[in-house]
Formats: sequence, C-alpha cells, structure tokens
Amino acid sequence: MRKIDRTGVLMTVMLVASAAMLWAAVTPYSQDFEGLAPPSPGGLLGDGWLVFGNVFDAGGVYQGGYGPFDAPNNSDAPAFCLIASGEGGPAQGAQQLVVFSDYNNLSHGNTDWVIESLVFQEQTIEAGDVGQTVVFSFDAKMGDLAGASEAAAFIKTIDPGAGFATTNFVTTDTTSIPTTWGTYSVQLAIDAGLVGQILQFGFLTRASNYEASGVFYDNVNQPVPVELMSFSVE
Repeated sequence: MRKIDRTGVLMTVMLVASAAMLWAAVTPYSQDFEGLAPPSPGGLLGDGWLVFGNVFDAGGVYQGGYGPFDAPNNSDAPAFCLIASGEGGPAQGAQQLVVFSDYNNLSHGNTDWVIESLVFQEQTIEAGDVGQTVVFSFDAKMGDLAGASEAAAFIKTIDPGAGFATTNFVTTDTTSIPTTWGTYSVQLAIDAGLVGQILQFGFLTRASNYEASGVFYDNVNQPVPVELMSFSVE
C-alpha cells in the first residue's frame, strides 16, 4: 500500500486556505475613535472615512448627489460628522463619532426637501469573499435627532459595471434608539454576483428644514469571518 505523506497534504490545505485569504479584498475594520484628532477648522476625520450626499425634493424625486469626499471633522462649519467627547460610558472611552446631516447643503432651505447624508468606509469585494457574511457592529445612543429626521446604520453594495447602481442596501434603524448606549449590528451575505462591486458600511441621516439629526456612535467593528476546512487522511 502506498504511504501518503500527511505533511504534504497538510501543507497543500494550508496553501489553498492562504490563497483564498489573499484573494479576499474585504478586510476587517475596527475603530473606537480614541486615536482620531478632535475637531479643528477645516479638519478631516481621517482613517479612510468618506461622505456622500443625496438630495430629494418634497415629492421624493431624486435631485442629485455629491461625493464621495473625505469625511470632515470641521469645527468651523460642521457637516456630516464630528469627533465628539464626553458622551461615552465606560465601554466608549473619551471620544465618539457623532453623525448628522450636511447642514452646509442649501437644499435644507427648500421646504421639506430631504438631504441624505452618508458617512462610511469603502472596500472592494473579490472572489475570496464569496460565501462570507459581512457583519457590521457598533455602539450607539441618541443625540439631538428631532422632528422628521431619520438615522440608520447600513451596508451597501454598488456595481461600478452598471453605472454605480445600488445592488444591496441593508439598514438597521437608529432613529428611535434610547439616550443610553447599546450595541447593534447589520449584516450582508456575499455571493458570487457581488464580486468586483464596492462594499460600503457606515451611518446615514435623512433630514429636512435644518432639523436636528445627530446620533452618537462608537466601537465600530466589521470583522470578516474566514471559513477554514480541516480533514484528516487515514
């Protein structure tokens, strides 16, 4: 009977698993905002955070979008987001992220027009990501959101091969969360049809008429599970 070299088989399995991980482009991301700079005149949030704005008229008809831009952290003209301090509990530390509407958008002056303001991270989906589930978790508590304003966390996929059409938009509503911290999540399974598409995860607000819309977030975490198979050879 031919003897099988188990060491060689084990090395082959490890190489295959390693190759699969190399082909995966969606990488884990976490941020507790403790190391980011406080707001400053003309400041930016940094660490890869981006923003995008969408505008809808009072009838819900899309009027256009703008971005993506580097996320601001601008104390002179707050828009989209800022680093906040003093809003955390023991698990949130000294600094948090507050997300709100783009109040520099003059469409707020058009009665009941809706400004959708998105603050997010962005990655590209590759073949090695297929079969995995992206789970975006975070801590959150209510800020000054009021009136008809809405807020949510989201995972979104965009197809650059189809005019940047949205192919998935999964949300967890944060409009009515309490003023105490809680942990929430949103998730999306990656299938083969999403290879080559853009993955975004983050937070959004929808607000009109300059109404308040702030929600605090912290301890964002997007781990990517890697499924490893093991077997033995007798």
